[in-house]
This record gives sequence, structure tokens and C-alpha cells, in this order.
Amino acid sequence: MDPKKSKKSSPRIKVIQKLYNSLMNPEAEIDYPKSQYKKFIKDVVRGTLERSELIEETVNSHLSDDINLGKTDKLLKIILFAAIFELMFKHNTPKKVIINEYLIASEYFLEKIQIGYLNAILDKLSKELRKGD
Repeated sequence: MDPKKSKKSSPRIKVIQKLYNSLMNPEAEIDYPKSQYKKFIKDVVRGTLERSELIEETVNSHLSDDINLGKTDKLLKIILFAAIFELMFKHNTPKKVIINEYLIASEYFLEKIQIGYLNAILDKLSKELRKGD
């Protein structure tokens, strides 16, 4: 299997794309093509959208000194919110796996410096959200 192809079909990349499309076209219905990750992608996309206010409050309460969501790049914010959703609600996935998967997926969307920033923020927040992990 071609590693580039498997990386590109990462469910987190699909999550980011779906969330971005939803942000850009709020009226459009989100379609979920058949895939082995369809349920996961749907769960994370819907969950992130439905709980975006809670996620925003979480970011503001734990990271107010580190990030200003009003000035944050849209794509970075989408990736951050999806990762935080998983950290908060997908407890069967280890936090290291979630962070690593989003860092890999973000290589398609972000600059290196943004990826480093994303890593620092997710690392800091994951320690708050998942103390026992």
C-alpha cells in the first residue's frame, strides 16, 4: 500500500475537510461517502459542530493566555476544535494518538510553524482534559 495514499485517506483529513466545507457553506448538507471510517467521521464532524460552543468555552478557560480564537486562522481553528472534541468525548482513543493523527493530517493544511503551535496547544490542553491519561 502506498503510504502517501493511506495518509491522504486518514479519517482526520476527511473530518477537517467536512468541517471546513460546513463552515464555508453552512446551508449545504454534509455527505458521508461509504468508507470504513464513515461512522467515526460522521461522529466527529457532527459532534464538533454541535459542541463548538462548549469547545470554545473550554479553549477560553484553559488557554486564554495562549490563543485568541477571534484572530486564529480558520483552518487551524477547525483542526483544533475537532481534536479537542475527540479529547473530550472519544475517551477510548489515547490522547497521544489523537494529537499525533491531527498533527499528521494538518500537514496538508497548515504551515510548519502553525503545526508546532497546534502541537503545543493540544499538548497543554490534553493534560488539562485528560489528567489520568
